[in-house]
Amino acid sequence: MKTQTSNYLTIAIILAGGSGTRFNSETPKQFVKLAGRLVVEYSIEAFEYCDGIDEIIVVSPHGQENLVWELANQNNWTKIKLVVKGGTSRNASTASALSALTKYPSDTRVIIHDAARPLVEITTIKRCLDALHLHQAVDVVIPSSDTIVEVNTQQVIQNIPNRELLRCGQTPQGFHLGILTNAYQKANLKNLSGITCDCSLLRRELPAVSIATVEGESSNIKITNPIDLYIAEKLIQARKTQNTNSYPLEAINGKVIAIIGGSAGIGAAIAKLAKEHHAHVHVASRSLNNIDINSKEQIHKFLTSIENLHGRIDIVINTAGLLLKRPLNTCSTEEINQIISTNFTSAITLAQSAYPFIRSSRGCLVNFASSSYTRGRAFYAAYSATKAGIVNLTQALAEEWGAEGIRVICISPERTRTPMRQQNFGIEPDGSLLEPEAVAHDTLSAICSMMTGVIFDVRRKN
Repeated sequence: MKTQTSNYLTIAIILAGGSGTRFNSETPKQFVKLAGRLVVEYSIEAFEYCDGIDEIIVVSPHGQENLVWELANQNNWTKIKLVVKGGTSRNASTASALSALTKYPSDTRVIIHDAARPLVEITTIKRCLDALHLHQAVDVVIPSSDTIVEVNTQQVIQNIPNRELLRCGQTPQGFHLGILTNAYQKANLKNLSGITCDCSLLRRELPAVSIATVEGESSNIKITNPIDLYIAEKLIQARKTQNTNSYPLEAINGKVIAIIGGSAGIGAAIAKLAKEHHAHVHVASRSLNNIDINSKEQIHKFLTSIENLHGRIDIVINTAGLLLKRPLNTCSTEEINQIISTNFTSAITLAQSAYPFIRSSRGCLVNFASSSYTRGRAFYAAYSATKAGIVNLTQALAEEWGAEGIRVICISPERTRTPMRQQNFGIEPDGSLLEPEAVAHDTLSAICSMMTGVIFDVRRKN
């Protein structure tokens, strides 16, 4: 297949063959979970959905080839044409992919990307493709925000280059196939030590070939160490929060939704908005229908009645919460137990009760944390601690239930204008709080995404 705007093929090579020794895990970093999906899924999908890419070749570790094909089937990817075995180094993996392209014309465009960079933007890929119209090779780079120091073998500063002329290299990198193949043929006769990417190999072997640069994105980070997974997940959350309109709420139409604690505040706003988008909504709370959220029997009876009525339950949302603002040492044992049971124990009870229903429908469980989960707040320590527990519960269940098609997400709203907050803080200035309707919109938008295990931060738009 050829693109509509060119006479040549454009092939993406996804390098997923590394062992990831620095990641300190038995599972290669490109095959670990990130927000409910494998890292490599994000990397492949960017090229699958880029209309300038005709075919995809994935370089896989030995023994993981079938997994790549399974992912292609699950995600309905159509551009993957080959899955080849990787080598013992990055360059050996590129060479393995190039060996499968010996019958392709020399003007074929080849875009090489590290699978460990799951946040690559389609706009970055297109900038790379555009540059290949004018150049035989192109690298994606970003300015260096740090001063770069060159040291000698004794770790003494030898030179401090001008930062204005320095860039940090990323992937993808693009080439005309004939040029890159020629460079690798020359390199096969030499030692490849010190060669960290395909542009550096081309630079060494064919110095007369100019390598253009295009601007990358600071978010296009590489998963190298375990902390990078946490950073990447936060970047995914920010991206989804900024693009909530990419998940139209029309997908809620016809869904069967059970909301626990939905008689007021955020829960009531979600119920109202979901009904406006023609969902079948059922609400449970002590004040509305005398349902105790800590009673497994009552919750099960409530969910069973919904399934009997509609034949399924697609989404279960837990918005129940209890906040008491006062120093911890002034709270009674009964009050502490009530905070823990309402905010945390009930979430475990609901998860156990909801499991058979959302397993049957391959549905979604939605938990609610708060902005205090990232840092405990004075005078509501127990509340903050339970919200941190909700985050861990969400991530654990997403991993535990993922193979059964169940999605589990968590909404973490900024301070929101609710009756519970007003009871503890009084009347606060206009504009200082989120409105429940805004949280409701972003909650339903998050449900309409394909994400699982993600903590969606909801913030005021300004």
